[in-house]
Amino acid sequence: MDSLNATVITVSDRVSRGEAEDRSGPAAVRILNGLGFATELDVVSDGVEPVASALRQRIEDGVDLVVTTGGTGFGPRDLTPEATAPVIDRMAPGLVEAMRSATFGENPHGMLSRAIAGIAGSTLVINLPGSVTGVEESLAVIGPALSHAVELLKDRPTDHAASKSEHPE
Repeated sequence: MDSLNATVITVSDRVSRGEAEDRSGPAAVRILNGLGFATELDVVSDGVEPVASALRQRIEDGVDLVVTTGGTGFGPRDLTPEATAPVIDRMAPGLVEAMRSATFGENPHGMLSRAIAGIAGSTLVINLPGSVTGVEESLAVIGPALSHAVELLKDRPTDHAASKSEHPE
């Protein structure tokens, strides 16, 4: 079986200008590596065009999974979902629903995430929050499903358990 590859794109004006340290991107890389993905890290500035351009390039390169960190909040430069929407073909709302629901009762700011997820060709694209805690909490919830999702997109055999209705005993 071919190895799975991923790119983490940190979306931040300050990080892209060297004015702040990127902490969320390396956290996502560490977690994705632990999930079996060979992962690269990139940084782009906020805004629709820089993010959309970076996403299109990774999709064209055939990356299996592209994860963004940052730009999903209510701030005027938080435009990562607006950059992501035009480059995906099909939405994958269950991923972001799971990420948001996991923080209910724990972090009142989790419900402010405008993150989206979707499929572009055979690439899975997911927006994550820009904080280390947000990245860790989100990937703890969806991480176990990511390899399976990518295998399905690549039309590779998977190990999903057959239900009893599909294979009666």
